[in-house]
Amino acid sequence: MRLSVALGLWLDRPAREVMTTAEIADDAGYDELWVGEMATYDAMALGTAVAGVTRRIPLCLGPLAVAVRSPVGIAMGAASVADLTGRPVAVALGTSSPTVVGQWHGRSPARAAQTLRESARACRELMAGRRAELDGQVLRTSGFRLRLDPPGGPLTIAAFGPRAVQVAAEEGERMVANLVTVDALAELAEARTVAAAEAGRAPVALAVWVPIAIDPTPDAYAQLRAALVAYLGAPGYAQLFAAAGFEHPVALAAAGAHPRELLAAVPDTMVEAVGAVGDLAGVVARLEAYAAAGAQEVVLVPSATDDDPAGEHTLRVLAEHRAAVTAGT
Repeated sequence: MRLSVALGLWLDRPAREVMTTAEIADDAGYDELWVGEMATYDAMALGTAVAGVTRRIPLCLGPLAVAVRSPVGIAMGAASVADLTGRPVAVALGTSSPTVVGQWHGRSPARAAQTLRESARACRELMAGRRAELDGQVLRTSGFRLRLDPPGGPLTIAAFGPRAVQVAAEEGERMVANLVTVDALAELAEARTVAAAEAGRAPVALAVWVPIAIDPTPDAYAQLRAALVAYLGAPGYAQLFAAAGFEHPVALAAAGAHPRELLAAVPDTMVEAVGAVGDLAGVVARLEAYAAAGAQEVVLVPSATDDDPAGEHTLRVLAEHRAAVTAGT
């Protein structure tokens, strides 16, 4: 199983701390560095910057919101980062959320699955160095081809609902899920396999983003609990959390409760249901459970607190464990 790292972009931490997390992930030998974006850095700019403080780690940009970035912009950005850094660069595409798409960017979040499909189809062609001739229901592009070399990494689709899973199975080279229980990941893995068979393709590789903290302090739990609040009312996630036994915070979100009330209602066990949090043995067992559920790659999202700045303790302890297991000691 591949172990990669995603930059946490925690809103309660200094923005530049992610540069240190990137250095640690590179130095500790993790397989890939995922560079997303929220309310701080642009992913293309941050990807270029972290390459300057790391030595060899490949990059994956995203998931990028397909409703606010065109296929040409995505392909050109990824090729630019690859050319300027000399690293293989993958791209992950996703539908994002109505808040990001509709409120922040003022774009329509309607027909999200169709936008994802058409963007994936165009990006797959463009990132291979070919022209993409697309006259879709939502997106159009014609005539453009990269002047730079193709960026080199796989096209990844962030998928949770059935239509996104179908897009990943038919158009992607890798699928990624975020904040899911082990049982939910197993269901997604099976849905991906079925969709791939229906499309006459082999199942794409499956990755899962997992919040992680080894020897967590109360501050780490608080940070990870806060990260779940926005998902309590999100379609699909509300059902996932309710099925995992957390009906109360989901019901509060459905009733329009204030985020402070929602945060107070999120227990530590909810973090543990979708993360790998605890001592080293517990964390390793949790990661192995995700692998058994179908993940070929676990993307670690390390908590960063004053007790564990940049997630260094978590990342180094796990890397040392993996090195010892690989060496057979």
